[in-house]
Amino acid sequence: MRRLLVLGMVLFGVVLTVATPAQAAARMQIGEIWYNSPGSDTGGNASLNYEWVRLHNTSGSWITMTGWTLRDPKHHVYTFGTYKIKPHGYVKIHTGKGTNTQTDRYWGKAWYVWNNTGDTATLRDNRGRLLDQCTYKGKSQGYVFC
Repeated sequence: MRRLLVLGMVLFGVVLTVATPAQAAARMQIGEIWYNSPGSDTGGNASLNYEWVRLHNTSGSWITMTGWTLRDPKHHVYTFGTYKIKPHGYVKIHTGKGTNTQTDRYWGKAWYVWNNTGDTATLRDNRGRLLDQCTYKGKSQGYVFC
């Protein structure tokens, strides 16, 4: 009986070890997309940085996002470098150039990524697994909650 109990505890520990990273990854969500920056679309860096996607870690754990991607159907791909998001934290991926911080990352693009008429944002982990997706049709306010 004791061996059975010990074996059960070992198997339970293995299941937790395997399941925990996938569960944490699944709790990353695309929260909001600001696809139409204010003013004319002139391609200036300030305008580009008002176009962004905000991701939300809904879990109570740090999540390592190194190698994760955010993309649109036109093959614009943002790949996270070395990065960990804090529990319940948010991070914005801005289209333009800037200095990366814990809460703001910069794609470095010279033109807009997210179409004003509609688009789809896709978040994948470093193994290519789909974590979340948000599709929108363009609206006058220029942003969407996913």
